[in-house]
Amino acid sequence: MIKKRFFGSLDFQVTEISFGGGSISGEGGGYGFGHIGDEDAISLLHEAFERGINLFDTAPAYGFGLSEKRMGKAFVGKRDNVFIVSKGGITWDDKKRIKIDNSPQVIQKMLEQSLRDLQTDYIDLYMVHWPDKNVDIRKPMEYLSKAKNEGKIRVIGLCNSFVEDINKAFEIDRVDVLQSEFNLFNSSAKDTLFSIIREKKMGFMSWGTLDKGILTGRVTSERKFDEVDARSWAPWWTNDDKTPKYRAMERINTLLKEKEHSGLELALGYVLRFKELSTALCGVRNSDQLETAIKAFENLPGKDVLDEAKSIADEELHKT
Repeated sequence: MIKKRFFGSLDFQVTEISFGGGSISGEGGGYGFGHIGDEDAISLLHEAFERGINLFDTAPAYGFGLSEKRMGKAFVGKRDNVFIVSKGGITWDDKKRIKIDNSPQVIQKMLEQSLRDLQTDYIDLYMVHWPDKNVDIRKPMEYLSKAKNEGKIRVIGLCNSFVEDINKAFEIDRVDVLQSEFNLFNSSAKDTLFSIIREKKMGFMSWGTLDKGILTGRVTSERKFDEVDARSWAPWWTNDDKTPKYRAMERINTLLKEKEHSGLELALGYVLRFKELSTALCGVRNSDQLETAIKAFENLPGKDVLDEAKSIADEELHKT
């Protein structure tokens, strides 16, 4: 049984791992991680639900709507038993070129489409996906507050945000949940967000929990990706020098072997050590990965292993 944690001040407890919907959107394009197919995607969602996972995170940019559509099909008849998260503000043109646009008109259009694609009358948590330097966060918050009052969304969240915008958003309505990258290699949220999370009693979701497979050891410098895997072409991956991370993992894997732990156990153990974290998003792509993620809870590393692994990671990342 997967343990649960309080989700900020919401009257809801979330499982310590939750389902990252980018994993079921590959062939749709955009943000996805390889072929999966409708039948397999829906079967995987059903299996995650049956194994106890109760939060499913998605966004229009995941497969240009494909992730949401598959989630909608999977949970027809089960809607009130799952907590669905979606987002708005990362949109695209007719040539599928991605852009950030948090204008209220775009957020409204995207929310309405998400409701249709998810086959639901409401979304439990709706988030502004990414900050837009051209739009004051209070503008989309005004629309989302209205949508909340109309029952189209239950609560509002911000993804990849920062303290100044969070405080501005609170001028309009409550922000119940934050989502940000958080893992062994990028733990900056500890310094930038944890204080306001505690102050405002917000929930916190980590994305990038497994650092796109680097922390589990499935992704190394030799790994090749198929054409519908964003890691084969996306600038945020191809232009990033991951050498320090690979170098760190060589050393960390020696430690893990000695202490009889896996990279997955380390990745989950690291983020879950922080009480500010509500749930760790994991992008599992098949039954075996789901089973391994759930089983990892039986053997999470202790403080000594986590501290040593973090020390190695920091040392390699900051080498000059």
